[in-house]
Amino acid sequence: MNYKYIGTLAISIFSIVLVFENANAQGVIVGPQNNTSEYNNVVSAVPFLLITPDARTGAMGNAGVAVPADINASSINASKLAFLDKPYGFSVSYSPWLKNLVSDINLAYLSGYYKFKDRYTLAGSFRYFSLGQVDLTNGSGQSLGVANPNELAVDVSFATSFGDRFSLGSSVRYIYSNVTAGQYVVTGETNAGNAVAVDVSGLYRTPTNLFNTYTLVSAGVSISNIGTKMSYRNGQQSLFLPGNIKIGGATTSNLDNLSTLTFALDFSKLLVPTQPRYDANDNIIAGRDPNRSLPSGIIGSFSDAPGGFSEELREVGISTGAEYWYNQQFALRAGYNYQNPSKGSSRYFTIGAGLKYNVFNIDFAYLVANTQTSPLANTLRFSLLFNFGDHKILKKE
Repeated sequence: MNYKYIGTLAISIFSIVLVFENANAQGVIVGPQNNTSEYNNVVSAVPFLLITPDARTGAMGNAGVAVPADINASSINASKLAFLDKPYGFSVSYSPWLKNLVSDINLAYLSGYYKFKDRYTLAGSFRYFSLGQVDLTNGSGQSLGVANPNELAVDVSFATSFGDRFSLGSSVRYIYSNVTAGQYVVTGETNAGNAVAVDVSGLYRTPTNLFNTYTLVSAGVSISNIGTKMSYRNGQQSLFLPGNIKIGGATTSNLDNLSTLTFALDFSKLLVPTQPRYDANDNIIAGRDPNRSLPSGIIGSFSDAPGGFSEELREVGISTGAEYWYNQQFALRAGYNYQNPSKGSSRYFTIGAGLKYNVFNIDFAYLVANTQTSPLANTLRFSLLFNFGDHKILKKE
């Protein structure tokens, strides 16, 4: 009996299940499709890159492309880093992931930034997604060892402001994905996947008087995870990264001398080919072949759905959230994330809170969803943030 094959098959199935659940929760459904399927799958590698890592954005329904900046801005819109008002800082975030399914899956996120000459900001981040520990056994139940599937991403970001209203940002990202532990499957030996990607983003903001209240109105856009395809078999069967475009707006109003209120609304869409419909002989009968170049895949993602324009609209996700600050010390947050049922299961409410004291912030988020239909129900996120230096003392050029 080929024990190695049995053990490998077990870890492969387990890893695929985990990736499927994570992808489904993020709106990236991995798997075969047939004409009777309720879903029209968007196949992507490393869907963990779409997980919101920090508690503040997570508490606002994942809306954040245009909200006021914090240390974790590079995870959603790096251009916001240019408007941070302290010289340097760092943040640590943690979330037990899919805890209703498996107890030892988690996401950790570390980020930091440094401002110089007031208008320039350099930042870095490290994202680590652990798929837990897998015990390999053969058909007789004998142990074949332990595997620890994991994925990670390392970012370097840069942002610059052009006056007080406009900024641009970009990130370079290295991605590593080891979900098969280098084992053999039916089609041959597997290896860890590697890829490089970039993000580009922008933010425009302007003060105005809205209903006799001083309000900062912001609009942002972020295009993320545009890069090389990823393969787990030495270049064979390459998958697109989860390229994504996010556009949104936000308003932040001073209710009085002590209180501010922010509303945010984001729209997002994956820049990945939509899976076509196939007949019984695997011939495409609607849509386009998803095996194409990166530029063709990105451009075609706006028009390749087999259901036409109406299906393209169903691929647009909506996130909305609100944030209330009292005396810049205590925050309450809430939000809602929506995805069309034919494209995934990301429909849930979020709530959260934040506390700021001197240089220290702590944020908390909780995801409210139906435990019978969403693997993300009861998800928690925690973030600790530290900002150092005097408030707005940086010298201009």
